[in-house]
Amino acid sequence: MNETSEWQRRVDEVWAAADELGELEVIRRIDALAAERGEHDPLALFERAGARDSAGLEREAEPLYRRAIEGGLTGSERVQAHVQLASTIRNLGRPLESIALLDEVEPESGELRDAVVAFRALARVDAGDARRAASDALAALAPHLPRYRVSLAAYAAELAASA
Repeated sequence: MNETSEWQRRVDEVWAAADELGELEVIRRIDALAAERGEHDPLALFERAGARDSAGLEREAEPLYRRAIEGGLTGSERVQAHVQLASTIRNLGRPLESIALLDEVEPESGELRDAVVAFRALARVDAGDARRAASDALAALAPHLPRYRVSLAAYAAELAASA
């Protein structure tokens, strides 16, 4: 196991025990692990942001997410950081900025595309565009249904056309 994998395993252990540890202890432990990688390491910044975000400390999380993304965070973690930052920004009352962040990362979202769509739907609701939000969410859901796929996709398109 390489050094990053071992470090990530220890981070994952903290997250797995988060309910028992409590928010402040999660932050303390994640910060201690992040310190091992240095204050500018994008993965460490991402984990520090997530710990604060999950504790409801969105204002502290936002700049950490931004530094992680700007610092070169890659792969799935980059998409996750965009989703989590977009959610944080929406919670801070800036849904249009949230939508823009999600639009930016969607082309590279891969297996996290449905999460991008779901969080963008929440932001659209907050931005006053509930019909478009429902359309997006239903269009993302349709391919996962064993039946009614075509019908649901058509209804989603109909909602989008009337939004």
